[in-house]
Amino acid sequence: MNKNEFIGTVAQQEGIEKKAADKYVTAVINALTAALDAGEKVQFVGFGTFEVRDRAEKKVRNPQTGESLIAPATKIPVFKAGKALKDSVAGK
Repeated sequence: MNKNEFIGTVAQQEGIEKKAADKYVTAVINALTAALDAGEKVQFVGFGTFEVRDRAEKKVRNPQTGESLIAPATKIPVFKAGKALKDSVAGK
């Protein structure tokens, strides 16, 4: 499912126009992005937790040339599914 399909599903489930659903979905994504950018953890009980983790610098190899390089340390967004979501996907 892509973003447009997701917006269509939200609009249908809530009985609203796609334009309004797009506005709300975009607002949620923007708020989530802003919170993660500020280093905050975002938790939806039963669904899951979004957070930013540090990835250490590591040695990597260019597969075309075989040259060894150092991948710099970076921050990455991570999602950890909650119990209710895991159970739902597992069919419990």
